[in-house]
Amino acid sequence: MVKKRQSDPSGTPGIPEVRFHAPGGAPAGVEVLTLAALRANACADSIAATHRPDFHHLLRLERGDLPLMVDFASYRVRPGEWLWVRPGQVHRWDGLYGAEGTLVLFEAGFPDPATSAAARLDDPFGPTVRGPGAAAAEAAGRALEHLHAEYRALRDAGAGPGLPPDTGTGTAPGLPPDTGADPRLPPDAEAEAESGLALDAHLSVLRHLLAVLLLRLAPVGESAAGCAEPDAFLRFRTAVERDFARTRRVDDYARELGYAPRTLSRATLSAAGVGAKEFIDRRVVLEAKRLLAHSDHSASRVAALLGFRDAANFGKYFQQRTGESPLGFRTTARGGGPGPTSAR
Repeated sequence: MVKKRQSDPSGTPGIPEVRFHAPGGAPAGVEVLTLAALRANACADSIAATHRPDFHHLLRLERGDLPLMVDFASYRVRPGEWLWVRPGQVHRWDGLYGAEGTLVLFEAGFPDPATSAAARLDDPFGPTVRGPGAAAAEAAGRALEHLHAEYRALRDAGAGPGLPPDTGTGTAPGLPPDTGADPRLPPDAEAEAESGLALDAHLSVLRHLLAVLLLRLAPVGESAAGCAEPDAFLRFRTAVERDFARTRRVDDYARELGYAPRTLSRATLSAAGVGAKEFIDRRVVLEAKRLLAHSDHSASRVAALLGFRDAANFGKYFQQRTGESPLGFRTTARGGGPGPTSAR
């Protein structure tokens, strides 16, 4: 399911980065499995550690409670709720053994571009836990069940030349085989998945079914629909995600995007509730916290990675915005003080 990379080019240990890797017999770009299958994975201990995946985690919790940490906030997902961890977010499972649910892992490039835009897949500040209403939950649940059925059918048939069929419900290598149908999948979904489609058609069906699920869940989160200038904000948000370590100046983004700085500030305030400069600073501080808490980089190295000219300049910037020094925050984040804040 995953491969890890733990060092940056300098050789300094960093946040463990988890890469998507499709299991044998399964299609590339997406994986659907139960939490029971995840627990049975031979790599479960490493998955339970703090890590930073480069793909989406979308989970419907069905039984039990699931505590976890995402970017220094503690969450407790409850039955009926959906968890969405996005690429690049640092997270840690804190209670996998007390919960049951269905997990969809997918790379950012697997959905089609129109779906990615409509579902706002590139939004690094999208809500982590979602609680749809009854009608929306039922519709999203049906979409998930059909996606799971189609995935299993394609996986069991073998997803490409030389890939043998896999009879397990889990998709990570080393999972034990399943002995029967998933009891949570409706009979009609199971039957429809046994349609004998060609591989290309199966992959297209998977992509469309995932699109249905993502679009069903998209309205539950926040959006820029009420923003006075949504295009300006969306372009600005994308540019910040790409360039926050290169520049923290609103004027630079405005010049690159062809807007007046005041236009960007107005659009960002309308969509995100903060001005453009504050939006940039929050992203820089988040990345600084990730690096300080989950790597052994020195303050000087963190400063360099984030585009500061030296550690003193970075330390002043971080202290002004968090009330802590970089090393003070590291001590707190690693157990020497108060733990992560609760988001529930």
